[in-house]
Amino acid sequence: MCAKNGKSVFLATAPLLLAGILAGCTGTEKLPWTALPTQTPTEAAQDTGTQDDITVSPTEAEGEQTDLTDSSADDKEEVQTPVLRDSVRRDMGGFAGCAVTGMEVDDPGVWEIVTTHFEAVTIGNELKPDALFDYSVTNCPGTTTDTLNGVDMTVPKISYKRAEKILDKFLAWNEENPDKQIKIRGHVLVWHSQTPEWFFHEDYDKNKPYVSVAEMDRRQEWYIKTVLEHFTGEDSKYKDMFYGWDVVNEAISDSTGTYRSDNENPNEALSEDRHGSNSSWWHVYQSEDYIINAFKYANKYAPADLELYYNDYNECVGKKKYGILKLLEAIKAQEGAPGEGTRISAMGMQGHYSMDDPTAVDIQSAIRQYSEVVGKVQLTEVDVRASADYDGSEAAKPAEYEKLKTRYNVIYLSVLNANKNSDDPVVAGITFWGTVDHYSWLQSRSNVGGGSTTGLPQCPLLFDEHYEPKPCFYVFAGSDE
Repeated sequence: MCAKNGKSVFLATAPLLLAGILAGCTGTEKLPWTALPTQTPTEAAQDTGTQDDITVSPTEAEGEQTDLTDSSADDKEEVQTPVLRDSVRRDMGGFAGCAVTGMEVDDPGVWEIVTTHFEAVTIGNELKPDALFDYSVTNCPGTTTDTLNGVDMTVPKISYKRAEKILDKFLAWNEENPDKQIKIRGHVLVWHSQTPEWFFHEDYDKNKPYVSVAEMDRRQEWYIKTVLEHFTGEDSKYKDMFYGWDVVNEAISDSTGTYRSDNENPNEALSEDRHGSNSSWWHVYQSEDYIINAFKYANKYAPADLELYYNDYNECVGKKKYGILKLLEAIKAQEGAPGEGTRISAMGMQGHYSMDDPTAVDIQSAIRQYSEVVGKVQLTEVDVRASADYDGSEAAKPAEYEKLKTRYNVIYLSVLNANKNSDDPVVAGITFWGTVDHYSWLQSRSNVGGGSTTGLPQCPLLFDEHYEPKPCFYVFAGSDE
């Protein structure tokens, strides 16, 4: 990405698909990946973040520069767009991340943005249970036999192909660019949504009774063990790519501030293939034991340097925040050695916000309270819902973009305030839930958290539909337009 005299220069590198992609700029001096300290809206009916894929393509050779001369203007010095990852690491003290899915990483414009501006990536969908069960959500995709703690058990077949397609692309990038590594966040092991209903039933058949707690324990341990060992085990080619993993996602109720139950939404049947609101985890256990167990199993099978997170939305809202705090305290209370106790490294504040809520005070208070319990916080799925009167027209964009810039400045200053006077930042990283506006999950679904009302245009991210940085980009990138 390049800019001329403070304004982005648009280059059409190919018709249609490549329109708006700026080639040949590598930005300022690169910082190597710094290891993170070892310490995570009910998403739409099936997902809080995205439900689609992202895919990637190679960027320009390292170090090349393109001479973008303004032929009509006097010879003004060319101004280069700052590199976001460098600015965030320097000014905020943590890493800059983004979410991608399989479709997006195949878009050259997105790949250019990701490899230029981010040092961490969350795979938005392809590591969720439904994807790993090959999106066979109505029926089990078939079974095989595996051994857990010396005992054979029948387990559903797992397909890693979607996740590995993305990981292989980043692995190749890392091997070719050792000075500009991109690390991966695993998302997510245990979640009420996007876990097929059949997983909780006898013979993996949702028309049969629910299994016992003891059997569900075995299934949970097997699943966590299998996924973590495949991607982070000593023999895995991906073992050095992951910096952390969301162990449990969205287990606290919006309505009560206690645990999400099997009756969170009375209008949603537990027989649905996968849930938006209700939890079959809770239906089997009738307690938070499955959450505690998940952190025990993750601690047992994850490498010692892999960070483990709890992740949730509406994390600054009164009673829900206090419910999350109680859960974090319960997890911390059982910390212990691998195979004996839990381990949690940080709280993931999703950050799906509106233009007005939460306030700076709300954000800073939540950061402080969560960090007092678990030590660290990360902002993990940040985006901002558009103003209610925004119509998406070209005429309306400048004013909306300025509002968005102001809103993102509130988030930025909240992080700076939390990390000030500290060599070991409390907020260890910020991850934006996407890159370019037109791929955002807010364009199509959910009024949860910072979610949009379906049908309203959205512009929640740092880059526009032309793959150009918006004014809010410069809040984090260390300079102004």
